[in-house]
Formats: sequence, structure tokens, C-alpha cells
Amino acid sequence: MNIGIIVFPGSNCDRDCAHVISEVMGQKAHLIWHQDTSLKGMDALILPGGFSYGDYLRTGSIARFSPIMEAVIDFAGRGGLVLGICNGFQILLEAGLLSGAMLRNKNLSFICEDIYVRVVNSDTPFTTQCQSGQVLKLPIAHADGNYYTDPLTLSTLQANAQIVFRYCDKNGNPIISSNPNGSIDNIAGIRNAQGNVLGLMPHPERCAEVILSNQDGRLIFESMLSSIIGKTLLPV
Repeated sequence: MNIGIIVFPGSNCDRDCAHVISEVMGQKAHLIWHQDTSLKGMDALILPGGFSYGDYLRTGSIARFSPIMEAVIDFAGRGGLVLGICNGFQILLEAGLLSGAMLRNKNLSFICEDIYVRVVNSDTPFTTQCQSGQVLKLPIAHADGNYYTDPLTLSTLQANAQIVFRYCDKNGNPIISSNPNGSIDNIAGIRNAQGNVLGLMPHPERCAEVILSNQDGRLIFESMLSSIIGKTLLPV
């Protein structure tokens, strides 16, 4: 399986994702420079975390115009799986592949800590290995992770089960005190209407192997890979 990892100037989690894909999951990871224009042969894409273009203007707003993004948008439009992590989530929002926007954290500070998220929708290509309501412990590291959208769009996300993860306490309760950045409705991750694009602020690649004493993030990668296999086995 070939997983493409898009590398922008300022990406800093690209090699972490490549390590998980190749060394932990045993698949082929391809680092794809932002100036490339082809995604030929890729089975799925990851837009990793970091500070693309130094987070100038708005997070992800310049990366959205990188040459590779036209191919990413086309890939997603054809049903390809696209996972955006942290800055990758922000880029997907700016590119219009996901709805909403990111604001500065409610405390106006950079946050780096382990948090809990509740799996709201386990029926996505990225959560098939999770149970509905399951609580995952994942790390976050961001200054602009305060997800916001207008009331109508929020209602649509809720009605269409597009909210995939919510910040919660260790018991799975999505209470205000468990929300680290002020995101509306405790949203930590959403999918598009078609279900093949996921953006989340936590970093699953930082907790996907035994040596890190936490493998909760591995479930997301296992889900994505198993979904690709299932898709290739479907009748043409």
C-alpha cells in the first residue's frame, strides 16, 4: 500500500507520520514535496502537522495554494482517503475540503499536552477499528485549534454524523473543562459529507507504538489502512 505524506515548508510531523506508516504499519510511505503536482499510485494521503509557511496570515492559508493541493483536491473528489492532522486539518479547512475555520485557542497560548477524545462516529474509514463512544488518549500541540463554524453548518455536521471526535474527560463526558482550546461543541475532528476526508487536531502519530506507552493513535491508522484494503476488494 502506498501512502503519500504531503510536505510543506514548515511541516514538522511528516517524518513522524512516515515512521508510523512504514515502521509500525508496514506500508510504503512516500514524502511528497508541496511543489509536486502528481499523486499517481497513491492509495491514501496524509497532510501532517507543523507550521506550513510559518503560519503566516492564517494557519494553512498559504499552503492551500501550493501546487500539490490541486491534485489533493482532485484525489479527494474521486473518493481517495485524506487524513489531515493538526496543521493538515487547518489546510483542509482553508482548501474547502472540510467546513469551518480555526481560531486562536481560547487562552491565547500554545497548548502541548495529552487530552482525551470520544469517538462520536465509528462508522468512517478512519474509525472502523474503534468502538462508538470509545475514549482515546491523544496528544495535542497547537495555538490555533479552536474550531468554529456558523450555527447552520454546525447543525449540518451534527445531523450528518460528520463530527467524528469530541474532546472529553477520561470517562467520555464532553464537558467544558475537558475542552482545551474552546472549540465549538467540543469538536476535535470532523469528516466531509462523503466520509473520505478527516481532519483532527490531536496527533495520532505520536501515540501509535509500544515504546511511547500509548497506542491509541494506532487505531486511526489501522482503520484507514483496513478501509483501503476493503475498498480494493469491492466488486468493480
